[in-house]
Amino acid sequence: MSNQMPPVQVYAESTPNPSTMKYVVNRPLLIDNSVEYNDVSQTKSSPLAAALFKFPFVKAVYIKNNFVTVTKVPVVEWIDVMHEVREFILSFFNEGKIAVTELPPPAEKKEKKAITAELPLNPTEAEAKIIEILDEYIKPAVEQDGGEITFKSFEDGTVSVVLRGSCSGCPSSTLTLKAGIEQLLKRMVPGVESVVAENE
Repeated sequence: MSNQMPPVQVYAESTPNPSTMKYVVNRPLLIDNSVEYNDVSQTKSSPLAAALFKFPFVKAVYIKNNFVTVTKVPVVEWIDVMHEVREFILSFFNEGKIAVTELPPPAEKKEKKAITAELPLNPTEAEAKIIEILDEYIKPAVEQDGGEITFKSFEDGTVSVVLRGSCSGCPSSTLTLKAGIEQLLKRMVPGVESVVAENE
């Protein structure tokens, strides 16, 4: 019986962010981690991101699980370049190349750890509840749209989160934060008054 992997398949999915397209691949790219590149100088450890930045319209690349989200510059329309990028990603993986050769070095990892939805050392009951709600209700929907949300802090009634991937810079992310996430947390966690997005 053959153990050969099925042929590579890649399909494009639009996201709520009009600047970002999500490309789903039928194999794992990066498990239990994610990386975001906002500049070609950051792509040493990602052959895929480095190659995608050769397109003059690529502004950012985010890789997680089995998908890649590509953010373009405003002057280019997805209808003109979507197919070209999909074909490029397909060829990339058909040539046996890998998306990420290594994760960011320990110093960056340490910083990242502070912004992942991990419990603080001595979490309050409210912090633990917020993280549980984000993990259970919010994260799956955000990932579906090619993004990521992580808990940063909870102080003086304000929950701070970090948005990455297609959520970063998305015009509708503010609405999602206020109308969706904020309302849910206010309803389920006493003391929550607002939710804000911060940079890493």
